[in-house]
Amino acid sequence: MNREQISGLAHADHPIAAPLDDDAVRRLLEHGIPRGDARILDLGCGGGEWLLRALAGHPRLRAEGVDIAESALRRAREAAREQGVHERLTLHREDAARFAAEPVFDLVIIMGSAHAFGGLLPTLAAARAHLAPGGRVLIGDGYWEREPGPEATELLGELDALPIFLDRVVADGWTPVHGHLSTRAELDAYEWAWTGSLSSWALDHPDDPDSAQALAAATVHRAEWLRAYRDAFGFVSLVLRRTPKETRRAQ
Repeated sequence: MNREQISGLAHADHPIAAPLDDDAVRRLLEHGIPRGDARILDLGCGGGEWLLRALAGHPRLRAEGVDIAESALRRAREAAREQGVHERLTLHREDAARFAAEPVFDLVIIMGSAHAFGGLLPTLAAARAHLAPGGRVLIGDGYWEREPGPEATELLGELDALPIFLDRVVADGWTPVHGHLSTRAELDAYEWAWTGSLSSWALDHPDDPDSAQALAAATVHRAEWLRAYRDAFGFVSLVLRRTPKETRRAQ
């Protein structure tokens, strides 16, 4: 069982592959989608959950998603057909960091995938490359809510504290127009769903050759979460617009 398969099973019972509840997702999309006939792009779309929600709420909207995982894209296609929005959804199987397209999108979404682009600033650069004039970016990433221990840093890398994270975003030429800090309930619900879905699959399929590996992965993840980073990790989601150059000079 590879990482892609484990991730697919672990996210089966959570609506979004990020620590956000339904209300937070709805509000972020409300602030991110500028009008009903917008074009949106999700880089690292996974199963297309953000795109499907946007399409369902805006019958004239068109969406594109990019992901390297064929199994995730297959789930997105199937869900789009079930919901009757497949004709307005285009999916690309390729590396999101290398995706080339005209800058015609009114909203670019990159949620929890900054590592795939090489960090925060390369992530923002990738979004900027696809953004139409006046467009918006919806990003989500981790930050240190409290001083992390060495084990947390080893697991999750060198994250910023929230004020530094925001300073870097603003210095790169962006203005946050909406934001959401995941609550403890959202963070915990996400981790319980991750470990619980994977564990349940393993227990429901005891004769599957991957059952023991799946259960072990869930056990390790749960221990890392509870012992290493639960008390230090936070997740921030931002809707961004480009800051006019003259405003940046004045600052």
